[in-house]
Amino acid sequence: MTLEFLTGPIRRTVHRGDDDLLSAGLGLAGLAGVSAQFADPSRPAPEELRRRAIQTDWKGIADLGPWGGYARVYGDVPNVPGREFSAFARLPQARQPHRVLCQVPDGFDARARCLVVGPSSGSRGVYGAAALAGAWGLAHGCAVAYTDKGTGSGYFDCADGTGVALEGIRIEAGAAPLEFEPVTAPPDAGIAVKHAHSGDHPEADWGRHVLQALEFGLAMLDEAFPGQAPFTPYNTRIIAVGISNGGGAVLQAAGLDRDGWLDGVVALEPNVYVAGRGRALYDYATEAALWMPAALTAPQFTSAPFARAGGVPAPAWLARSVNLHTYGLLSPGDDTAAPAEAALEHLRASGWRDAVLATAASCVAFDMWRAVAVTYASTYLRAGVGSMPGGFLYRPVAVPGVPAQAVRAAWWADGSGIPPHPGIGLFGGLGASADPTLPGVLAVRGLWEGADAASRALHASIDQISAALPRRDLPIWIVHGEEDGLLPAAFTSDPYVEWLREQGRTPRYWCVPHAQHFDAFLQLPGFGDRYVPLLPYGYLVLDCMYAHVVQGAPLPDWPTPPSRPRGARALERTDLGLPS
Repeated sequence: MTLEFLTGPIRRTVHRGDDDLLSAGLGLAGLAGVSAQFADPSRPAPEELRRRAIQTDWKGIADLGPWGGYARVYGDVPNVPGREFSAFARLPQARQPHRVLCQVPDGFDARARCLVVGPSSGSRGVYGAAALAGAWGLAHGCAVAYTDKGTGSGYFDCADGTGVALEGIRIEAGAAPLEFEPVTAPPDAGIAVKHAHSGDHPEADWGRHVLQALEFGLAMLDEAFPGQAPFTPYNTRIIAVGISNGGGAVLQAAGLDRDGWLDGVVALEPNVYVAGRGRALYDYATEAALWMPAALTAPQFTSAPFARAGGVPAPAWLARSVNLHTYGLLSPGDDTAAPAEAALEHLRASGWRDAVLATAASCVAFDMWRAVAVTYASTYLRAGVGSMPGGFLYRPVAVPGVPAQAVRAAWWADGSGIPPHPGIGLFGGLGASADPTLPGVLAVRGLWEGADAASRALHASIDQISAALPRRDLPIWIVHGEEDGLLPAAFTSDPYVEWLREQGRTPRYWCVPHAQHFDAFLQLPGFGDRYVPLLPYGYLVLDCMYAHVVQGAPLPDWPTPPSRPRGARALERTDLGLPS
């Protein structure tokens, strides 16, 4: 199989003994522990960066806490020896490359010939699907192909002209191919972030990224096992699985798969949008950024995690309640003495449920809505570094006790793909008031509600992300958390599944009670006792999909499992309500 889409050489590495494919030798205890250390923090070696990147992405997706039940109730972190192949690739017409990677375990099941394709969640780097696609696929003797789907944490520092090479190390532009190098990079423009500043529209191409990673994975199987080649979509079973943005990516791929390459698709809490149904992420994220701080000051959210600090709402949230009137966002008939209730009614009217809002308090407390809105606005408008809407920009920030060079060296391994996070701050869009983020929030919300050229360009970009209808015989299983506060099922999976069924498709769908978006948050105070993890449902669905596409077993049509919160104790399997 020719790989004309590669833009440079393939990096081939072997991972055995204390540096395996799944956890880079850390095992469960190491993944859950403190950040993997570097011998020289200012110049980490490629294998050290890889280990920390894998750890970071595991900890960002899975609940590895002592009460969470990982590897005791569900999941496992076995030592999986094997080989790894990585490269930079490019889609036709794209300005920037992206990463593809294939892990081939020594225990690859040649009789089953299965390839799992896992696009990263969120805007994470290429290992972003390790805790889902990797943890399940490698343990089942499958090869796993990953893609960062045009996002990632290969940040470019405009001040010194450095970016990230294929090995993960920081180097100067021109010394070797970089994961991301902006077309223009004024020295005072701060940090260029690939998702925001690539000049491409990766979200519109997520499905193509998945199918390209599929091709890369098959070619690497040819290389790994030449005596069994060729590996093709017609003699190798292929399952695409993703979570969050990765879930949206595999559903986009399902709509593009006219040649029947995919044998099964599993999507967890997908960021999926169908034009005319549901709501686009940019719409409800900017709405949440504007209205939710005020709504969450209402009394019914007193016990919601992160809705109160010291028993009272954050001062900025209280100020937002007042500003909704000041800026004329609440109608004159709304009770000025109860702006929280008026804001809450506004959100309810647009489809938000109170249980979802209670979970979304964490997104407000961690400033996620604003961070997401800024990144996506820049993407949709093809804004270059230094010209982000609302006057926003990313700049390095000091990490107490860590030398600046060491912080920068670890950006690729530690970054989520959407700052702010340790070492990089989001600046701009601020005002000198008790509600400092309001000016920037109004700017990004105004792009959705406006009618000028920028607003029209933004809506045109959002029109391009609508998922297409998958082929009739493609098995699809979607799992969503009923209390997902970041990507509410009412805006995403519910309308998508309804559309599929109206079009004669038969997807399986679980909307799991007491599950929310971030399994990793279950270690935080007030979370683990209220919500169940979503990963165990994804693993079980993958078991069923594998049995169906590889072994020919019927795909079960079980009802949604009757989960229950674990309370102030360790998780037990009975809490999950999983079918046998």
